[in-house]
Amino acid sequence: MTCPAPDIFDKVRLPAELDARLRDMNPWWAGKPGRVLPRFRRWAFQTLLKKLDAGLAPATVLRGARQVGKTTLQEQVIQHQLHECAVDPRRILRVQFDEIPSLMGIREPLLAIADWYQNRVLGQTFNEAAHAGQPAYIYLDEAQNVADWAPQLKSLVDHHTVRAVVTGSSALRIEAGRDSLAGRITSVELGTLLLREIAELRFGARLEPALQHNGLEPLLRPDFWRDLAQWGRTQVEIRDRAFCAFSERGGYPVVHARAEVPWPEVADQLNETVIRRVIQHDLRMGERGRKRDAELLEEVFRLACRYAGQAPSQATLQAEIRQALHANVGPQRLNSYLRFLDGALLLKLIRPLEIRLKRRKGHAKLCLVDHGLRASWLEEVVPLAPEALAASSHLADLAGHLAESVVGAFLSGIPHLDVAHFPERPAEPEIDFVLTIGERRIPVEVKYRRQIDPFRDTVGLRSFLERTNYNAPFGILVTMMDLPSLDDPRIVPVPLASLLLCR
Repeated sequence: MTCPAPDIFDKVRLPAELDARLRDMNPWWAGKPGRVLPRFRRWAFQTLLKKLDAGLAPATVLRGARQVGKTTLQEQVIQHQLHECAVDPRRILRVQFDEIPSLMGIREPLLAIADWYQNRVLGQTFNEAAHAGQPAYIYLDEAQNVADWAPQLKSLVDHHTVRAVVTGSSALRIEAGRDSLAGRITSVELGTLLLREIAELRFGARLEPALQHNGLEPLLRPDFWRDLAQWGRTQVEIRDRAFCAFSERGGYPVVHARAEVPWPEVADQLNETVIRRVIQHDLRMGERGRKRDAELLEEVFRLACRYAGQAPSQATLQAEIRQALHANVGPQRLNSYLRFLDGALLLKLIRPLEIRLKRRKGHAKLCLVDHGLRASWLEEVVPLAPEALAASSHLADLAGHLAESVVGAFLSGIPHLDVAHFPERPAEPEIDFVLTIGERRIPVEVKYRRQIDPFRDTVGLRSFLERTNYNAPFGILVTMMDLPSLDDPRIVPVPLASLLLCR
């Protein structure tokens, strides 16, 4: 009697606890619904769907700070595939890697899970499913928490036809995997809520972005910025309502989805789920063998909040740390902690402008990804909305720095846009930001006050524009209020609230 052939789907097993956890993460396999999701969908929803459908790269990396909605977005895409595209539930695998302690001890866990999924759920290999016109979709949440995740993902997409979405809240660890994944991934960066998203989430008003997904060339036209300012004026009521909400609470989704919750409670939530999570969790997930000090990181972040929108010297920061912690911290260690905060997507470090491979002397400008983090961590709310600020005029200078921080974070969030700042030089005034697109540069100056002096407040812009070697055809003056125009046609005034409608 001939023995039956071994069942190939009996070969790959995982520990029972992990098997159960994976099935719990993918309830659709058993015909059960996932968790109740918000109806509001962020701008990246359509972008992610297009990248999955286009298939230009086998994997899409969705990166962003904690609590900006990456996991929710991923689940909304899955829900869309299941209910609106009728994708077979068995073709969708989702793994949330920051919630699986049972992965410890498993060699190459990402590949092990993929093998288990093919054998125990999909019922065929990835390539067999793809040849049948039914490719599998793999969603990996916080994959950077897995050691050697990038080589494992490379092996997976090199040998199998799958569509993968990877999310991560550590830019450093995501970027570290880019070399081995070159040509295999495309990226989407998800920041905090855009102003038009706040308008939709809070007030039900849908606004189209001024800058469509067709490159940066429109930014090189002065008429684009004039039209942007005019667009803001035509939408002034909803623009100002949304900007007032942004001024009060920042841009994290949770603070607007629960607008009825008092700010102190929301602030505590931000501190726990965003800032302390980075300090207490991500700090431990850094490079092996590197000793990091949570108390020092907390102090460096506090200083970043205090100096938001400014470019303090290392000596200034070191002196403040010495006074607060009674410890001497060298410049290299200080810079490594600032870079860590930048990599954790809590801070944007805007570097001095580099022209013809020559870096201008100066220090990085510190721009928080969201001013709501400053308000929650320092327990100090600084309004940006003109009417609210007028009632707290003693905060005007601080609001000016915060406005600069908001502009820096916003501009650096525009995909593929090179943003720097121009430190003061003996014969040249400081410029808050310089945008570089190809061979051209656009200087941006922030003057966040109710009254603008057309001459005094444009000295820096005019100085930059008059130097032909900078190749700057025009400049942008970011203001608090709507202005009709300026005497110098090369300078386009755009109020901050309208600038934030660009995307």
